Amino acid sequence: MEKIAYVNGSFVPHSEAKVSVFDRGFLFADGIYEVAAVLEGKLIDNASHLARLKRSVGEIQLALPETLERIEEIQKELVARNNLVNGMVYLEVTRGADKGRDFPFPKADVKPTLVMFTSEKDIINAPSAKTGINVITVPDIRWERRDIKSVALLAQVLAKQAAAAAGAGEAWMIEDGKITEGGSSSSFIITQDDVIVTRQNGNEILPGCTRKAVVKLAEERQLRIEERAFTVAEALAAKEAFITSASVFVQGVVAIDGNKVGNGKVGPITDRLREIYVEFARATGV
Repeated sequence: MEKIAYVNGSFVPHSEAKVSVFDRGFLFADGIYEVAAVLEGKLIDNASHLARLKRSVGEIQLALPETLERIEEIQKELVARNNLVNGMVYLEVTRGADKGRDFPFPKADVKPTLVMFTSEKDIINAPSAKTGINVITVPDIRWERRDIKSVALLAQVLAKQAAAAAGAGEAWMIEDGKITEGGSSSSFIITQDDVIVTRQNGNEILPGCTRKAVVKLAEERQLRIEERAFTVAEALAAKEAFITSASVFVQGVVAIDGNKVGNGKVGPITDRLREIYVEFARATGV
């Protein structure tokens, strides 16, 4: 049975899911997106994703075509229509389709485009959750407003392709000698004295929803957290390293540029943080 997508007010088969060639998301990457995880049929940490969506569209002066409450209703209906048990719901809103290609915002009454679709992924039982992943480092060549979840992702595409070509699971991006974040994830290290370190929020990184939840969960358990920039050398000297995102939850990093982190295996603190996050996800999913 063909999967169902949502396009501008209608639920349609994937083969019929279309937007205009004049859509500003297609022409200018003039849009925002979000990806929420689905675990056992429920949306995970979705309030954080919708709050970030609201902030991102506000930063580019883009009005949502639906309320956040209605957007969540659509997400849930998509999950139900696609019989999705475990996976992701992708959401994108653009400034809509004007009559041509002009850089400034449309002067006419152009309605924003809203599209959503689902994909299947068994995040809990992914083999890499046990084995960990290798990461490579690449220069961070992105724009200066990475806190906005823009659909302009070419720099991340190139970083992720470099990782794939190297047989790695992620790319960590480097700016001024410091790690900013992964191509599609937040970066963490755990020092030899068990301090969890992750880059502080700011324009340099996306404020990750899973990152936010993991930091809060760790703090509630009296684990030590430092939010600051760190270098590759610090990461290589760390006891453990990991990434967080909606698509992996908490994922151990066992090597950087071919060099082992710790003993080259997923560490016990990373394992425990993953367990804690999964417990949180199951308890709070909607």
